[in-house]
Amino acid sequence: MDYNNKIVEVALSEVGYSEIPKNSNKTKYGKWFGLNGVPWCGIFVSWCYWKAGIQLPKIGFSNGFAGCQTAMQYFSSKKQIVVIPRPGDLAFFDWNNDNRFDHVGIVSSFIFNIGTNLMIDVVEGNTSLGNYSNGGKVMERTRYIVKHNIVFVRPKILLNAE
Repeated sequence: MDYNNKIVEVALSEVGYSEIPKNSNKTKYGKWFGLNGVPWCGIFVSWCYWKAGIQLPKIGFSNGFAGCQTAMQYFSSKKQIVVIPRPGDLAFFDWNNDNRFDHVGIVSSFIFNIGTNLMIDVVEGNTSLGNYSNGGKVMERTRYIVKHNIVFVRPKILLNAE
């Protein structure tokens, strides 16, 4: 099965979803996860994988992960970091370059180059144009790889499918 495309298909189908009420962090993803009203980018990623028929590792929770830093530590310890991402991989963001990962999304299209700027498209939960990590919406965002500290992860289930 082509898990990568299925994950991206699920994530893209959620673009436009917003938490209700605004600024509450309450979502259908949090309800499914069993942890509602908290920042939900990792919960969104876990939900998308589940909806695509893939169970992410239980990283603190039975349905996947909520915290980006804890998830990054797990994936790093399991040697699931990749240099060149593919659609369906995870993109973890460290906005402040302080080695603390603040946000995560699902790579939706491969790196492309505009001049000297390497860019990638990522579907992210709990983002907006004004707030990268707690914006309350599902959006597909184009990110500059050089501008942001981004680490890419290919979960074991995808590594095994190669």
